Amino acid sequence: MLHTIPAFDRIGEENAFAVLARATKLAEQGRDIINLGIGQPDFSTPAHIVEAAVKALRDGHHGYTPANGLIATREAVVRRTLATTGVEVSPESVMIMPGGKPTMFAAILMFGEPGADILYPDPGFPIYRSMIEFTGATPVPVPMREENGFAFSAEETLALITPRTRLLVLNSPANPTGGVTPRAEIEKLVAGLAAFPDVALLSDEIYDVMTYDGERHSSLLGFAEIRDRLIVLNGWSKTWAMTGWRMGWSIWPERLYDKVRKLAVNCWSCVNAPSQYAGIAAIDGPQDEVETMLRAFDRRRKVIVEGLNGLPGISCVTPKGAFYAYPNVRDTGLPAKKMAAALLDEAGVATIGGPDFGVLGEGYLRLSYANSEENILRAIERMEAFLTR
Repeated sequence: MLHTIPAFDRIGEENAFAVLARATKLAEQGRDIINLGIGQPDFSTPAHIVEAAVKALRDGHHGYTPANGLIATREAVVRRTLATTGVEVSPESVMIMPGGKPTMFAAILMFGEPGADILYPDPGFPIYRSMIEFTGATPVPVPMREENGFAFSAEETLALITPRTRLLVLNSPANPTGGVTPRAEIEKLVAGLAAFPDVALLSDEIYDVMTYDGERHSSLLGFAEIRDRLIVLNGWSKTWAMTGWRMGWSIWPERLYDKVRKLAVNCWSCVNAPSQYAGIAAIDGPQDEVETMLRAFDRRRKVIVEGLNGLPGISCVTPKGAFYAYPNVRDTGLPAKKMAAALLDEAGVATIGGPDFGVLGEGYLRLSYANSEENILRAIERMEAFLTR
């Protein structure tokens, strides 16, 4: 009998990929499936980015790169960070990662162990809790409440910090809710964190450009007083429709940087060279297609919210960021995961049940509006037929 360590029995997963697999299987069987489950743009990567990768291959960039990323790629991230946050960071604080999740993995692994607490948003991206449990630390959910626009409350968050707390994970704009935390609330949190100088912060800002209705993303990099304990997660996947390229970046405080660099050496060695050249082209090249994509998401957001609010037993607050709607389905009388499964099997609409995003997710579904307006309207029609049946 093979004996694995108990930590591997604690690893969870991201159920969006399980739903994607089920939806794909049904489609292969001839079913017409509308996938509002997976969180990836339905746009192609802009052509100039693809061409940059092709050119890199033709120019012979086929070998290893530094564990922390090519200096040119890191310098591109520095330029982008200055443009979007007004903060100048050093390229020696930037880590190029094979996607966004490795930053979560590294940060949580760095601070999680038995006896430690790690605070994370709930509902929130499921990998936060999964990785916390893997390390043996205790996951402490920070409630993201519908009545608060699914933004965190600084007062409630600070009240959860104890001497056991090692790390606080934040995410705005947020997955799965689309919530955007106002700057005033972030300022309150930062002020309160002065009393807890030993608590590190992981700010997941992967959806930073995706805000609507006049909302603006406030990066935690803008607060110099916490920068010596702040890890910022970002990347190319959402903004430039590059999910399959597996390209992310993170910004680390000096005292943690060499630790994550060594983890990279031991785990993934380096990020592939052609993708890094594509990443430079994405940051430095024209942003017209990004703007087109964001305008499309805004239109779809309005369509899906209006449609959901017209369904029996469903209400949906208007998301202010990302590309997710998070409707309340409690009045349907159906448990959320059961409803999501039935919508896929009976109505051909893929959604994700709220409990897949945390212990506070019951009563909600996540729908991605990174799909066409036509498909969103078709999905609403099918959901209405299902609910009235």
